[in-house]
Amino acid sequence: MPVPNVSLPTAAAPLQQVADPKDAALRQAAIDLEASFLSEMLKAAGLGKAPEAFGGGSGEDQFASLLVNEQARAMAESGGIGLAESIYNSLKDSQE
Repeated sequence: MPVPNVSLPTAAAPLQQVADPKDAALRQAAIDLEASFLSEMLKAAGLGKAPEAFGGGSGEDQFASLLVNEQARAMAESGGIGLAESIYNSLKDSQE
């Protein structure tokens, strides 16, 4: 049986660099907000929780949230789910 040709959605492209410092601040604020959102979603999904059989103790618990936050930031800066782009465009439109 042939496999249907299905195109899967790809991650959103990162926001383009902007020359205006005011626009750069808006862009960074949008990325920060998306990173915070993604961090909360990753925590809710259980990312960063060690399996009980292989738990690393209190040290792992203390640093797990930092790892999740950095993973979320990396996701947001590389395009994430496109939330930062929507926020940036909305903020840009509200300034005009």
